[in-house]
Amino acid sequence: MSSLGSNGVVVGAAVVRDGVLLAQRRAWPPEAAGKWELPGGRVEAGESDVEALRRECVEELDVEIAVGTQVGPDVDLPGGKVLRIFAAGLVSGEPRAVEHLELRWLTAAQLPDVDWLPADRLLLGDLTALLDGASAASDQPERGL
Repeated sequence: MSSLGSNGVVVGAAVVRDGVLLAQRRAWPPEAAGKWELPGGRVEAGESDVEALRRECVEELDVEIAVGTQVGPDVDLPGGKVLRIFAAGLVSGEPRAVEHLELRWLTAAQLPDVDWLPADRLLLGDLTALLDGASAASDQPERGL
């Protein structure tokens, strides 16, 4: 995720499809290169969290998303900023690594196996719960986020 806007919020998308979570591997900056994160980035001045997340997913993944509820608590970042993750679903497009080294769809069991950025790692329990709920929901009729 890129640097922050003036409001100090970074948003991330927990994009779930068929019970798996989309993760992306950083290409830069050097201290974060090779580590995994959720798609997203800074909230720009005048943008809502949802607007920023939709924009970032177009820029980073070339997809349109529907944004659902917040996943887990806000995570404190350096400088008094926060990371806020939202559940998301694909509306159109197939994700591709526009700004990142690679993308990977991960099951709940695979989440601990990748080298996450520290802030994203703090939410692995919440992301696992999201995937467990998505897997249970896949046996049910379609429902909203």
